[in-house]
Amino acid sequence: QVQLVESGGGLVQAGGSLRLSCAASGRTFSSATMGWFRQAPGKEREFVAAIIRWSGSTNYADSVKGRFTIARDNAKNTVYLQMNSLKPEDTAVYYCAASWGGSPTVLAGNYDYWGQGTQVTVSS
Repeated sequence: QVQLVESGGGLVQAGGSLRLSCAASGRTFSSATMGWFRQAPGKEREFVAAIIRWSGSTNYADSVKGRFTIARDNAKNTVYLQMNSLKPEDTAVYYCAASWGGSPTVLAGNYDYWGQGTQVTVSS
């Protein structure tokens, strides 16, 4: 059974930074494409970023490009999301997800496992 555990969320002022972490267990981490999604109150879950298995290539939603960075440490079975220049509209629950085959990476339905989520609140 795969488990994904997010951490690092919290309350930050606009312009600030946070780093989210997602620790994975239960399956070969290096062979998984890892993604971050978020869901704000009253809105659908949306893609934020992904890092592709094997190649390490990344892709981002336009709304976070240039501000957020996704990275992985296969030795620690952990994926990170560094969030800089945060805006109030970044406020949401952030979810980590793992995929062992689905494509494209922007679709939530292509991910096999999900974490429980971590709240990020950006005050103006």
